[in-house]
Amino acid sequence: MSLKQVPLHHIHQQLGAKIVPFAGFEMPVRYSSDLDEHNTVRNAVGIFDVSHMGEFILKGEGALGLIQRVSANDASILYDGKVQYSYLPNGRGGIVDDLLVYRISDLEYMLVVNASNIEKDWNWISQYVSDYNVNMVNVSDDMCLFAVQGPLAAKALQSLTNADLDSMEYYTFEKTDFAGCANVIVSATGYTGAGGFEIYVSNDQAEDVWAAITKAGEPYGLKPIGLGARDTLRLEMGYNLYGNDITDETSPIEAGLGWVTKFTHDFIDADVLKEQKTQGVPRKLVGFELLDRGVPRGHYELTDADGNQIGEVTSGTQSPTLGKGVGLGYVQTAFSKPGSEIFVKVRDRLLKAQVVKLPFVKK
Repeated sequence: MSLKQVPLHHIHQQLGAKIVPFAGFEMPVRYSSDLDEHNTVRNAVGIFDVSHMGEFILKGEGALGLIQRVSANDASILYDGKVQYSYLPNGRGGIVDDLLVYRISDLEYMLVVNASNIEKDWNWISQYVSDYNVNMVNVSDDMCLFAVQGPLAAKALQSLTNADLDSMEYYTFEKTDFAGCANVIVSATGYTGAGGFEIYVSNDQAEDVWAAITKAGEPYGLKPIGLGARDTLRLEMGYNLYGNDITDETSPIEAGLGWVTKFTHDFIDADVLKEQKTQGVPRKLVGFELLDRGVPRGHYELTDADGNQIGEVTSGTQSPTLGKGVGLGYVQTAFSKPGSEIFVKVRDRLLKAQVVKLPFVKK
């Protein structure tokens, strides 16, 4: 299958980005160095082109009903301009995808899904559309998404819009004029834990908006940031990555998604998940920090002190902020409490680690 390109691919090439295949797209993985880009977002502000992400628009009286059927969180509590994190249960106790739900109005919602799952999610939700009075449109190829992240994001962007960015609450959004373009969604969301905004624009606005952001951000040290730093940033916060930490085979209760599993409505797998929540699960997704030197990587074994396997690493890295190895992984529930001693098997060595409360990097 040939790889797709984001609309601003040529700009990333001009900026000297290293381009790699990711989720069916040619994506910028880094522009300078992962470490420099990571620190830029933690300490100042950076811009990511994450236009590979998918967007579905749902319109009609049945929009909310459909969302309530296919997703585990309770979208009925949303108001216009509110965003919610949720996931799609797969009918077998696993996860189709995790996603964001945007309430534009009582008759219009936007779902933002992972790039690698656009087709899968579309097909999954489409099975249920006919039961509801709703029109669903896949606008993934018509929109660009820029994440402007970091403590200086509001300052860097404020000159481009009349929306008061400083007072925008986390997980809210405004549809507003931005950089001279109408109907831009400016959302106080992100995948870095550094604060900031995600900007949804139509493809024909994208180049102008990117240019305006980079110019406005210049005095604040804004730089373009690639997927390499995106991964270390999200991992420092303990945020799940679909395909690594959560999959079709992982239970949302094991994965720590109980907080977005609301049994106030009847959704797919509600019974199974309620039982798991009540009775407990045999393994749990935990965060751990290495006490020995080393870097944990996906699929490394997790063991007890005697070398007996108790689980597996799902994501791992050297944390630029903490200067030590950190990771996420599933362990037997007995080892899941913060403070538990576990070991990471690296080749033939057992590296000592400790289960910690997430996030790794406190704000």
